[in-house]
Amino acid sequence: MPQANMLSLLRRLLPQRQSEPEPQGRQRLVADEWPGAIYAIGDIHGCLAELQRIEQMILEDAAGTNGEIWLVYLGDYVDRGPNSAGVIDHLLTPAPPGTRRICLAGNHEELMLTYCRNPAAGAQWMKLGALETLQSYGMPMAGFTTATLQARLASLRGHIPSSHLDFLESLPVALSLPGVVLVHAGMRPDIPLEQQSDDVLQWMRYDPAAEPARRTGLLVVHGHTPASVPYVSPGRICIDTGAYATGRLTAIRLAPGESPRLLTATVRNPAS
Repeated sequence: MPQANMLSLLRRLLPQRQSEPEPQGRQRLVADEWPGAIYAIGDIHGCLAELQRIEQMILEDAAGTNGEIWLVYLGDYVDRGPNSAGVIDHLLTPAPPGTRRICLAGNHEELMLTYCRNPAAGAQWMKLGALETLQSYGMPMAGFTTATLQARLASLRGHIPSSHLDFLESLPVALSLPGVVLVHAGMRPDIPLEQQSDDVLQWMRYDPAAEPARRTGLLVVHGHTPASVPYVSPGRICIDTGAYATGRLTAIRLAPGESPRLLTATVRNPAS
């Protein structure tokens, strides 16, 4: 299937935001100073091989950089791709020397957590990549969706490590530095970060017609909305290139005094 058609299908399958809840209160990280460089990594969606490759590329690209390197993952580690469990296992390992991992929460993490707390209330997840995620944990799916609530909860608890759920629960929803905000989905223009609900930060879609209304002097770096190529403008960068559908995982280097620089890992052939 041509890449453009795959991405068109992917967009139609994307989860739509439901009625907006009250802010959930996930942490917003604030850094007053920049590290040596930041590498933001787009939506992984269970693509472990692509994640490992992009990290290798980042370490090679960062050689010689003065100061600590921050690896900022923009959320959506689970669902749709082949190895969500392996992705979380990897993110829980120590970061390479000289680097720091900062993992942000995406909407798919919320979907998974909601279901694991209460399958009756989180049924939306089953339509949006849960099957691939549960299979990555070795969970037998025959009869799962028709089992009783208690049976489903028992199966979830028996296959998904508590350390993985604790990790998903603990994720902050945004990282801000002077002049830049990194977040999963984006943020509304001219509203301070601390006043944005988690729902907006994890679910919003950008309207290109509203782009001129963005706050000047602030760069928002996000994923969540896939495209065949990254979107880069002075006020907004989107680096979700639909890794699970295209086999392409994108990262971007940000550093004071430098123009943003893109890196893309391609490990497997796109789905056909």
